[in-house]
Amino acid sequence: MIPVKEIQEYKLLNKIDSPADLRKLPAKLLPRVCAELRKYILDVVSQHPGHLGSSLGAVELTVALHYVFDTPKDLLVWDVGHQAYSHKILTGRRDSFNTLRQWNGVAGFPSPTESEYDTFAAGHASNSISAALGMAVAVAQQHQDKLVVAIIGDGSMTGGLAFEGLNNASSHPNNLLIVLNDNNMSIDHNVGGLNRYMVDLLTSKTYNTLRYDAYRGLKKLRLMDDVRKKNVQRFSNSLKALVSQQNIFFDGFSIRYFGPVDGNNVNRMVEVLRDIKDMHGPRILHIKTVKGKGYLPAEKQATIWHAPGQFDVNTGERVPPKSDMPLPPKFQDVFGKTLVEFAQNDERIVGVTPAMPTGCSMNMLMRAFPDRAFDVGIAEGHAVTFSAGLAKEGLIPFCNIYSSFMQRAYDQIIHDVALQNMHVVLCLDRGGLVGEDGATHQGVFDLAYLRIIPNMVVCSPYDETQLRHLMLTAYKHNGPMAIRYPRGRGSEVDWQVTPEILPIGKGRTLHEGCKVAFLTLGPIGVTVSQVVEWLHDEGMDVGHYDMVFVKPLDEDLLHRVASQYNAIITVEDGCIMGGMGSAVLEFFANQGYCKPVRRIGVPDDFIPHGTSREQYAFCGMDAESIYRVAQELLAEKYHI
Repeated sequence: MIPVKEIQEYKLLNKIDSPADLRKLPAKLLPRVCAELRKYILDVVSQHPGHLGSSLGAVELTVALHYVFDTPKDLLVWDVGHQAYSHKILTGRRDSFNTLRQWNGVAGFPSPTESEYDTFAAGHASNSISAALGMAVAVAQQHQDKLVVAIIGDGSMTGGLAFEGLNNASSHPNNLLIVLNDNNMSIDHNVGGLNRYMVDLLTSKTYNTLRYDAYRGLKKLRLMDDVRKKNVQRFSNSLKALVSQQNIFFDGFSIRYFGPVDGNNVNRMVEVLRDIKDMHGPRILHIKTVKGKGYLPAEKQATIWHAPGQFDVNTGERVPPKSDMPLPPKFQDVFGKTLVEFAQNDERIVGVTPAMPTGCSMNMLMRAFPDRAFDVGIAEGHAVTFSAGLAKEGLIPFCNIYSSFMQRAYDQIIHDVALQNMHVVLCLDRGGLVGEDGATHQGVFDLAYLRIIPNMVVCSPYDETQLRHLMLTAYKHNGPMAIRYPRGRGSEVDWQVTPEILPIGKGRTLHEGCKVAFLTLGPIGVTVSQVVEWLHDEGMDVGHYDMVFVKPLDEDLLHRVASQYNAIITVEDGCIMGGMGSAVLEFFANQGYCKPVRRIGVPDDFIPHGTSREQYAFCGMDAESIYRVAQELLAEKYHI
């Protein structure tokens, strides 16, 4: 792609190398800046897939924030980061933006290691208010001349951490501004008329000076204290809700509320932000935006265009993957179809997902049995405990959460599911390295953090067929069971076999051999099978065993492997510390086996964004790297 500086249609954008350049422009040119930003995002993301809809909707908000606030001195804290593409372009990453989500390129989410303008890591929802509040309190305590803004989307407001931050925001001295980007619906009539008058009045400097003077006067007369101030604030928010005909959720918090404001009107946003930026105390600005704003296909189908992959900008047609051969299905689609199949035969089966029904294919159950599928919003902890409650009263919940997001529900897994031995099936989608989403989304810690929990069964399917077997096994198992599987397609085209109940804690032999044995878990075993074929063609007959379960381990299989082979290589698509390889080493140590064991997995590091192929090579988990490890063990110096 040609750098944006060389494209004439970006006449304003190619002059903006930092927000300081943006602030030099007259306000009347800001709509043109927004138009160029929106076009540039479309041009890049159509060729280098990313999160489109949210960023298109937040263009005007981003321009207004950087125009009004003195960034990077003033601190912008983004939630999740799906909406932050304009922010990246305006903060020195314009010409490198076409490396979006590529190895050594621009990250898909805000990252402090990438830019000083990215003040806090973003990738998992609902952390912005708590993080920004901590920063705002630190600024206040150190008497620093800087402002702090948290930008959070309406979806992230369903997360419990956001509520905790809101509840705490009025407890400590701070001047935090929270911008709630509400893109659930288009701007309605309440944004105009009387509501606009209310916003103008309540954000005006004259009104707020009089308000503050009155507060100080009442405080001197001992007619006002902090408790009375909070009660007055709650009453004030309730009065605003009555007059504006908006049901203001925030009237229960002691935080000043302003809005709603048209977030896709950049000059209006600049006006309101200027009015409220220097106010004292925590406050919330509620704006309404259109997800996918400015691109009709994205406006009409927000879910599809959240992250659409490659597409033709002019026609709106998404580019399908090219293949001359039948493609295996995606693991998540096998999950969704199998769940519907089971649900047709047992009305006790229900599905639970925290705001990812399409991504995990829970939408299939929602279509087939809408009263038996529950999208609880971005609330992973609630999803798990809600599932435990369903199980307590006799239902069989399949709770599907991306592996990296399941980390947010760890206490609930232990306390509400495992401790009570609840029949909850935890389906961890996106297990292992996930590719372009990068460090915040790598699902590599689940094997380590789940296998240490009592009562928990932990497994991973080799392919789509085995996923069906494990889902049936979990359905029939009277206790908690976690099934983790990767993002995208597997290896089995003919996957629709009749599912069978597998013996829990039993692996399987894929290839008998001698000298060196591979122990694998999950779909990375397919890669190792290729390595085994290479070695076999060279006259090295190594063994290969699919463990299937990391908890409980197949001890009979491990005894046999330890007796039959001189060295063992464990391979897993997860962190090398505490995972399946560690479990095997623990078993060998306890049994007194002294065998060379080489563990292959994700190293003790956060793996950056890039293609899955690049990430596996970086971690030494691609076929070529695994092959070299086997050759080293088979070399003469090891006397094997």
